[in-house]
Amino acid sequence: MAQQSGISYPQTRKTDVTDNYHGTTIADPYRWLEDDNSADTKAWVQEENTVTQSYLAKIPFRDAIKKRLEVLWNYPRIGAPFKKGNYYYFYKNDGLQNQAILYRHKTLDATPEVFIDPNKLSANGTVALGAVSFSKDGKYAAYLLAKAGSDWQQAFVMDVETKGLLADTLDWIKFSGISWRGHGFYYSRYDKPDESSKLSKKNEFHKVYYHAIGTTQDKDELIHQDKEHPLRNAGVGVTEDERFLILHTSEGTSGTELWYRDMKDPTQTDFKLLVKGFDYEPSVIDNDGDKLLMHTNQDAPNYKVVLVDPKHPEKENWKEIIPERKEVLQGVGTAGGWLFPSYLKDASTKVYQYSYGGKLEREITLPGIGTSSGFGGEKKDKEFFYSFTSYVSPGMVYKYDIKTGKSEFFSKPEVKFNPDDYETKQVFFNSKDGTRVPIFLSYKKGIKNTGDNPVLLYGYGGFNIPQTPAFGVSNLFFMEQGGILAVVCLRGGSEYGEAWHKAGMMEHKQNVFDDFIGAAEYLIKEKYTSSAHIAIRGGSNGGLLVGACMTQRPELFKVALPAVGVMDMLRYQLFTIGWAWVVEYGSSEKADQFPYLIKYSPLHNLKPGTTYPATLVTTADHDDRVVPAHSFKFAATLQAANAGPNPTLIRIDTQAGHGAGKPTSKLIDEATDIWAFTMYNLGMTVK
Repeated sequence: MAQQSGISYPQTRKTDVTDNYHGTTIADPYRWLEDDNSADTKAWVQEENTVTQSYLAKIPFRDAIKKRLEVLWNYPRIGAPFKKGNYYYFYKNDGLQNQAILYRHKTLDATPEVFIDPNKLSANGTVALGAVSFSKDGKYAAYLLAKAGSDWQQAFVMDVETKGLLADTLDWIKFSGISWRGHGFYYSRYDKPDESSKLSKKNEFHKVYYHAIGTTQDKDELIHQDKEHPLRNAGVGVTEDERFLILHTSEGTSGTELWYRDMKDPTQTDFKLLVKGFDYEPSVIDNDGDKLLMHTNQDAPNYKVVLVDPKHPEKENWKEIIPERKEVLQGVGTAGGWLFPSYLKDASTKVYQYSYGGKLEREITLPGIGTSSGFGGEKKDKEFFYSFTSYVSPGMVYKYDIKTGKSEFFSKPEVKFNPDDYETKQVFFNSKDGTRVPIFLSYKKGIKNTGDNPVLLYGYGGFNIPQTPAFGVSNLFFMEQGGILAVVCLRGGSEYGEAWHKAGMMEHKQNVFDDFIGAAEYLIKEKYTSSAHIAIRGGSNGGLLVGACMTQRPELFKVALPAVGVMDMLRYQLFTIGWAWVVEYGSSEKADQFPYLIKYSPLHNLKPGTTYPATLVTTADHDDRVVPAHSFKFAATLQAANAGPNPTLIRIDTQAGHGAGKPTSKLIDEATDIWAFTMYNLGMTVK
């Protein structure tokens, strides 16, 4: 055991492993931690967890945090209802249930009945319900289940009226939706993996199948495979009238190629190219007769809607339906024969109603600055339900009348706090290169700029994913304790369109870290806080963000909370789906990209003898999105490098994954440990 800052860390064995990257030798002494099945790795995990839990157990107010979180979490959460066949369906969690239950009723005032209860599928709540999809006639429902947080899923089929399970069971599904046509559906899967490496081995040769109800999986029809490009993902969607099949393929997380098949055309027996990839992000919204409505950023960085004749798909033949605006068009829903484009204005939702021909009918009046979703349904619908949330407002549900454009309040959760005691404001600062960057600040009313407020600085900054206002019970607890939640809309997201995304990817990734560092400096300059009172947090690509910023500016932050982060930028592409991120990050295998990756890779920029922030790395044993080896190697290197008094710990969850589907009990346990660690190291106490 290595002794440091009063903590005895495990003595992590080093080995003489090196790699040569284009003439540069890079040591990787903890390579052995990449083998998550080895006895040595399992022993190391146990030792690290023992040290971490021993430290956390000594924090005097840890139990008080858990008790308050359980009170805050314990409120009924109801999702927006949706109509399928003869029923309205909605998700509800009574409060502390591990998983939300899918209910249904025939009328909105009828007593709902349970349709699917995932809590009954495992003793500890670690089986999570994924996508649920209904056949067009409403007779069948297919749904996906994931275990212990893994990306691997199984599909099951139910008879809707009887709620009885059919014999149909499909395995090895990953990165897939369910798209019905007739009494069968399209889905995507990989070949059966080797059991020992299924959570870490590179995922290759994604295939699309059609499953006919009542048959076994080995009888499924192979719809698409690409033997020449093992590192492509594929899926098939079906237009609402089931006329068109749309095949979308991608070489990573950005860039899509579209193919189509017109099922009304007896001469077309295979897919034909609609939009050549992979420079843009086209997606088919719906068909308008024999034409296709498409959402695209080709020649429109903020996206537009065009009408495409699939028989003449060349760009010069496209008809513009909804032109590009200065706000970014995030997506387009359909319902009642109308289009519902959803825009972001400074990271807040704005929604409009258009005809299929492109005539603006109205802007939908939303409750305020926040995030709204759910604008969609079927052509026959006269109404639909949408949700609205903000940092200080839990998810409210509204019923929308498509004909009149009137929104009617439907439901609101009763959380054990008074939202009127809190406020959110948006501020802007100029980043290192002069770019104007927004921050959402949320806190209890009455906070003064005294320079010593505790701040949680959160960001993501990548993969075209925006940071928009959303309510979180865990964050509410921190605000209750006098903390300021600061969420930065970093470059790399989609807040301001594709130009904003591209300014934070590949060789421009350093812009993202500069934005985050700039946000901290702005909050210090404006006397919201000081370096001694800032905690930084992010998960996945946001974990990379925290790792890069704490290694570049260790003195700027007091606490660092990198969760399930991409920490080894030289080897990330070798595991599971990591190869798909090469279009976002670049690859160490390319001589012109290695230099900028090594410059910010968190693992490779930890320097011995440096005082690092108090750090709690979090990961999980079933994370097959960002494999835990990233966090293992980073934590071992950090513990060896840190020279200061701050603790550097790792918390490794079991029977959990990247985050999706995590049961409520685990969410509360994790939040308890994170807030206990953060508050203790920021010098806070529980009020």
